[in-house]
Amino acid sequence: MDFFDQVGKIAIGSRLRMLTEKITEDAANIYQFYGIGLQPKWFPVFYVLSQGEEKTITAIAKEIGHSHPSVSKIISEMSKHGFVKEKKDKTDGRRNMVSLSKKGNEVTVKIQDQYIDLGSAMDQIAEQTTNNLWEAIKEWEFVLEQKSLLLRVKEQRKKRESENVNTVAYQPKYQDAFKALNEEWISAYFKMEETDYKALDNPEGYILKNGGYILVALYHNEPVGVCALVKMNDPDYDFELAKMAVSPKAQGKNIGWLLGQAIIQQAKQAGATKLYLESNTILKPAINLYHKLGFKKIAGRATPYERCNIQMELEIL
Repeated sequence: MDFFDQVGKIAIGSRLRMLTEKITEDAANIYQFYGIGLQPKWFPVFYVLSQGEEKTITAIAKEIGHSHPSVSKIISEMSKHGFVKEKKDKTDGRRNMVSLSKKGNEVTVKIQDQYIDLGSAMDQIAEQTTNNLWEAIKEWEFVLEQKSLLLRVKEQRKKRESENVNTVAYQPKYQDAFKALNEEWISAYFKMEETDYKALDNPEGYILKNGGYILVALYHNEPVGVCALVKMNDPDYDFELAKMAVSPKAQGKNIGWLLGQAIIQQAKQAGATKLYLESNTILKPAINLYHKLGFKKIAGRATPYERCNIQMELEIL
């Protein structure tokens, strides 16, 4: 086990597979030792049917937590070896009912001694170990049911990569990136409009000199995300959150969330109490982000954009 001591928990799949293979090999030898002609992988199906009630393949699969194709294959194998039998359901001819055959029922009686000895052997192992493996497995299954290992890894990757993201104030050297990042997503889904060109061709004159702000997200010092606060001449709102864009090659690094939080903090520092934004519901990730940031849907305001079909606001507390 020197390898696993060296690699540690990142090799959990390999280590569990080796343990499973070892136990499965022992299980096959135990069946042979007791003269039981079962294969280890058949046991869940055999045990369910040994309770005496005939069942459909669907019912068996649900009870033991296997897929329907997996159970169907096991039933086919057990049938070839004479342990189970199938017949049409009297109430629904489309379904087959599965039950143990005479041979299978004989095994049910014969296997009882094996159950007793196996249970005692398992208790002996438990007494020799510090940790209760059975309870630990139940805990891991429960925790992974709430959130898979894959999802947890994705979250950790996003967290790690976000540590390389730095949000800075706009400088003239970022003008090309500000325009390119916005043109990229706008052109991909819609068409550039007159108001877009006003902001993107002259961000300093259109946004900054009118009391607005622009933030740029840098990933390893490369501009990969931008967002602006456009000063509004409106009694209800202080700024419009606008021109948020993240490069596709940098998506999945939490950049939108970091930019959103930073721009809201910028609005707070500027004394703002309420923000406004316009978007389109086809941009589902963006809409989800706005909701996550606390924006709520409103309606009824005039807009200069043809593409706008949703308006949202955020009260800054």
